[in-house]
Amino acid sequence: MSECRSWRSLADLICDDAAAPVALIGAPLSEKSLTPGRCDLAPKVFRATLPRLSVYDLESETDLSALRVRDRGDLNLKVMTPEAAFTPIKEAVLAEAKPGRLVAVIGGNNAITRPVAAGLDPSLKSLGLLTLDAHFDLRDTDCGLTNGNPIQALLDDGLPGAQIAQIGLAPYANTARAHGKAKDAGIHVATARDIRQHGIALVIGDALDILARRCDLIMVDFDIDVIDRAHLPGAPGARPGGVSAQDFFDAARIIGAHSKVAGVDLAEFDPSLDVADITALTAARWFAEVLAGFQAR
Repeated sequence: MSECRSWRSLADLICDDAAAPVALIGAPLSEKSLTPGRCDLAPKVFRATLPRLSVYDLESETDLSALRVRDRGDLNLKVMTPEAAFTPIKEAVLAEAKPGRLVAVIGGNNAITRPVAAGLDPSLKSLGLLTLDAHFDLRDTDCGLTNGNPIQALLDDGLPGAQIAQIGLAPYANTARAHGKAKDAGIHVATARDIRQHGIALVIGDALDILARRCDLIMVDFDIDVIDRAHLPGAPGARPGGVSAQDFFDAARIIGAHSKVAGVDLAEFDPSLDVADITALTAARWFAEVLAGFQAR
């Protein structure tokens, strides 16, 4: 087939095959965002960007053309609070989660992480949670659920802190109290500086090793605001001094390749803030790297 006008793109991997090894779910949740915005637009923009990336990575000679991704479409979460959205997100993930399959959920704000985790393991007893995030997301829940407290909510649900690892945390984006909570809960913590000093492969590898020793399956929350704001305008929580986009991509491939990773989410992409499609293309490339890792299992 001639490539004079087009090539096979990531969009060509999307199908409606229930047996596909990867499942894609849109979770356009935006209510109760601490910084009001339009994260609900992210799944639609994410899908619209997939045709702009090919299925071939020349650096690693990886070809994704044989992989299939079942798209479940977007959940109807319009004006739903995180409390109301919990059950539909959890049930959608639970319906797609199967041994050997990867479930990818595109948010939406970070409040999606709690129901995605519950959908992968309703008991939370066998689940490890890894977050790539500038923030602890350990704000108190006494004022209700928001995108600032999904990790605290999961601790309240019974997920042991020893089964949580958080990397990429940024200075001047958290509080001493939240840091103290993480320490007291036994959460494994690595900062953005740790990544710069030791490299993303080592930091991610350590976190995955810790969780794999303690858990039967792992979920990974990719809060896109972990990336330096200079390279990622479309995330309200991103700050100067965050991790590089390349580190984000490298982490995605390493994580996708891990045999115990059963689900991932991408949160906090707000297309209304994007410039020149930088964040949209970053999100699409992230998906390509997750798929490349998954295919290498």
